[in-house]
Amino acid sequence: MSAAASHPPLQGSQRVFATIMLSVANFMVMLDMTIANVSVPHIAGSLAVSPAQGTWIITSYAVAEAIIVPLTGWLTARFGTVRLFVGCIVGFALASLLCAWSTSLGMLVAARVIQGLCGGPIMPLSQTLLLQSYPPEKSGQALGSWAVTALLAPIAGPVVGGWISDNIAWEWIFYINLPVGVIGGVLIWGIFHLRDSVRTNVPIDFVGLALLLVWVGALQLMLDKGRELDWFGSPVIVGLAIVAAIAFVAFLIWEFTDEHPVVDLRIFRSRNFTAGVFALSVIFGTFFGYVVLLPLWLQQYLGYTALWAGLAVAPMGVFALLLAPIIGMNIAKVDPRRIATVGVAVFAVVFAWRTNITPEPGFVEVMLPQFLVGAGMSALFLPMTAITLADIGPQQLAAAAGLQNFVRTLFGAFGTALATSYWDHGTVRHHAVLTENVTPYDGATQQVLGAASGLGLNDGAPALLDRIVEQQAAVLALQDYFLIGAVLTAAMVPLVWVAHRPAPGKDVSQAH
Repeated sequence: MSAAASHPPLQGSQRVFATIMLSVANFMVMLDMTIANVSVPHIAGSLAVSPAQGTWIITSYAVAEAIIVPLTGWLTARFGTVRLFVGCIVGFALASLLCAWSTSLGMLVAARVIQGLCGGPIMPLSQTLLLQSYPPEKSGQALGSWAVTALLAPIAGPVVGGWISDNIAWEWIFYINLPVGVIGGVLIWGIFHLRDSVRTNVPIDFVGLALLLVWVGALQLMLDKGRELDWFGSPVIVGLAIVAAIAFVAFLIWEFTDEHPVVDLRIFRSRNFTAGVFALSVIFGTFFGYVVLLPLWLQQYLGYTALWAGLAVAPMGVFALLLAPIIGMNIAKVDPRRIATVGVAVFAVVFAWRTNITPEPGFVEVMLPQFLVGAGMSALFLPMTAITLADIGPQQLAAAAGLQNFVRTLFGAFGTALATSYWDHGTVRHHAVLTENVTPYDGATQQVLGAASGLGLNDGAPALLDRIVEQQAAVLALQDYFLIGAVLTAAMVPLVWVAHRPAPGKDVSQAH
């Protein structure tokens, strides 16, 4: 029996205080998944890199977080729940300080990797400690407190990041983590240090871990650098692709045969798990690319400040916050496949809606679909978690939930890299096509040149014309991406129904 389990639940103000601190810690980590999205142009400009390169700060964090999650169980057994949690929250704060002090993209990406490695275990561990603080009959109340922070973060992240970047400096999106990390670490240690779990020297699959690091790292580096190095026209990209492929195959073989795999791939034998994880991950990867591209486009081509770009995308959290409790209370009464299908359909509708976006949309036109996105999030993620874990036994539930989170987060990182690369390439391609029609005899061209001449911009007319063409090309490339997103998302509906209906009352409280 763990030390934590031998203690009664917390009482009174101590439990209230523990709930607040654990929820704030979870909020901090969730916030850092989105707070940098609208700050990318500011950061890229400060570090003298392109906005496309600036997205590495998002993908590096996501990849590091994905890699560490499967190791959370081993780390907990080796160091104890409380020690690991406090170490991670303090490490996250120190990594945030390194992010703020970064003077180059390489330094910032390295610091973000450390942030991700420290942040990954904080989410499941905060959930674990919170459940240990409440009596079993109040576990729903504990999880409700935890879930609210997870749902508020997507709303607050873009707005907070945008306001800080516009009014102070981008470094402060990382400085704000310091008081939470340091003070929170001290206070949580004070409450829980006598309630830590028993530490055991369990074996670790070092070979599997090494192979995981190699194939994920090589693949992510290939996706991030591909657009700069002309993809497979570059020997570097070819080499990374070969390394990733070989390491991935070796990883699969090793993990299926090792006695203590770092990632238990045997869980994929479950039909529900395989279908559910694949469907959820594809949608999440496509969606994550969407939430990165939209603020970039608003700032690069429409002149939005980081704050207004954040306000434009933030409404996606509103319906998520309102509907999640309702869906959670009714998920055992209704076939979750039906709710998940509605969620998938909502995402497909949003992507299809976005294919009609114009080069100069009004703020309301940009913002309105985001409310629908929130409804899709609520209707998709919780039901899909119930479907995915339907066949998983109690002994494998934590490992399956961790594996689900690993694959989903990894797809989010890959989706971001592929989305930004596709958008860049599509903009160039459409620009080349559009310029074929820019001739002295073209009516629209004559109109732009005439307007520029009337404003006394004769010398700047070609640059103005090129900017207009580039803006049109960027919108067309964005429409292409949204069309692909609509098709990919809609294609996941059959996978939802490949799975069977979960048995009523299935406990998915450890899914994160």
